[in-house]
Amino acid sequence: MTDNQPPIQLELPMPFPELSGDMPLLPARMINEYQYCPRLAYLEWVQGEWEASADTVEGDHAHRRVDQPSKSFPEADELEQEKLHGRSITLSSNRLGLIAKLDLIEAEEGEVTPVDYKRGKRPHVARGAYDPERVQLCVQGLVLQEHGYVCEEGVLYFVQSRERVRVAFDDELRQLTFNAIDGLRLIASGGHIPPPLQDSPKCPACSLVGICLPDEVNYLHNAAIEPRPMAVMRDEAMPVYVQAYKAKIAKKAEELEISIDDETVQTVRLLDTSQIVVMGNVYITTPCLQDLMKRDIPVSWHSFGGWFFGHTVGTGHKNVELRTAQYRASFDDKICLAIARNLVRAKIQNCRTLLRRNWRLDDKPDELLDQLKALADKTQRAKDLQQLLGVEGSAAALYFGAFDRLIKKPDDSRQMSFDFTTRNRRPPTDPVNALLSFAYSLLVRTWTVNLTAVGLDAYRGFYHQPRYGRPALALDIMEPFRPIIADSVVLQAINNGEVRPSDFISAAGSVALNDAGRKRFIAAFERRLSQEITHPLFGYKVNYRRLFEIQARLFGRYLLGELSEYPNFTTR
Repeated sequence: MTDNQPPIQLELPMPFPELSGDMPLLPARMINEYQYCPRLAYLEWVQGEWEASADTVEGDHAHRRVDQPSKSFPEADELEQEKLHGRSITLSSNRLGLIAKLDLIEAEEGEVTPVDYKRGKRPHVARGAYDPERVQLCVQGLVLQEHGYVCEEGVLYFVQSRERVRVAFDDELRQLTFNAIDGLRLIASGGHIPPPLQDSPKCPACSLVGICLPDEVNYLHNAAIEPRPMAVMRDEAMPVYVQAYKAKIAKKAEELEISIDDETVQTVRLLDTSQIVVMGNVYITTPCLQDLMKRDIPVSWHSFGGWFFGHTVGTGHKNVELRTAQYRASFDDKICLAIARNLVRAKIQNCRTLLRRNWRLDDKPDELLDQLKALADKTQRAKDLQQLLGVEGSAAALYFGAFDRLIKKPDDSRQMSFDFTTRNRRPPTDPVNALLSFAYSLLVRTWTVNLTAVGLDAYRGFYHQPRYGRPALALDIMEPFRPIIADSVVLQAINNGEVRPSDFISAAGSVALNDAGRKRFIAAFERRLSQEITHPLFGYKVNYRRLFEIQARLFGRYLLGELSEYPNFTTR
């Protein structure tokens, strides 16, 4: 060694400490995901996100044979020279902190070879396979060696081309594997989601693209590249509404069976059901309710008049990290005020848009629109929530004061018409207010289900303060959508004649829709949610159902600190 050369520093590998307590073992598949995309691994492993796609379904089909476990497989010291096969065997190592489910183990002459099944054809790349698959196979080899087996290589079997690719567990692959293991542990313990890939060809084919929102997050950080259209599976499932008095919902095979007085009146495939909406005195059998929870199909409970009580789900979303961030932010007055300001501003802006688009008189409401614009700007100067409530109240008085001018009147003055003078509720005292209240109830139910589905707590809000039984966050996030969804549906149902003045019943000063009118109005509401629009920020086409999920996930990204501001939805 010369004087100019630095001293040689020997590096010794630091073994992972023996697992104890509730420290989780890292699955081999998660290390594959980390090597493919660290953000994907974080979403699945830390936040518990998952979404099936055509590729994952095809992969499950390719594994159908090897997923049937063998009855037994000999220990390393019992292994003989004969050829043996073992299927769907799970092994773990506390010393390495790893767990792996091996599709197939081949044993011959005292050596074992893990065989990992992959859908599709063998890729024509230098090493015969991509690094994520090679790393996952190497993890299986490491775990087998920990159990005393002699294992120097593995095999990737590509189902579609029926080709086997041998992968040697050399020093280079082992180092790559240990780097991936350490990287996954680091991001899991760090509690910060890795940034999304930038304009990567991996993203459109990823099953979690609609959850990850890589292009949307990158666009909100830097608007240089517009988001690509979202390529997600088409979801044909729709809500099932049941409002018949003393109706019964049961499960028969793969269908929901709806009966009245033990006589079946309707059947619906579970595959076509996104949620159950129960209105009034309706009974769901326990086996049916349990199966709905297993399938993540929520049940929403309403009074016969439409008041939303709550909803039933299974064990709920695993993303406790998101709820922790939500609770922490909800106790910060500055964050609450910032969120509330933007929500109310977006609501007033959308009220202006609805008035401008649906004004039915010859004179233009320019002065009214200017007043609402001034109030929208004033929301950003509110010093606390009480002052913001006052601004919102002033805007609501102007908006609903002009709402009657959006309603179509009959040509014949002798015909019954919908007249609106002021907003009232609990109970609504006229047909228009009854429709508005019912539409808001349907909207808050829709948002409660969406927020719960992405891992948020619908009952802990920022603008609407927590109160027993009130989904405060759903009421918060739905504010900008009241005019463009609920109020728009009310106007459409009235002006198109879908709901008539004769469709209402009055009792004890309260007005509500009858059964026939409610069915038609629900149909109009669901049709509105299915309407496709161009996203004003991202530029791609999306329907309101999908938009609600996107907005809920973006709100979660904001709470977790990935976005500096929640991008509210405003129409032009």
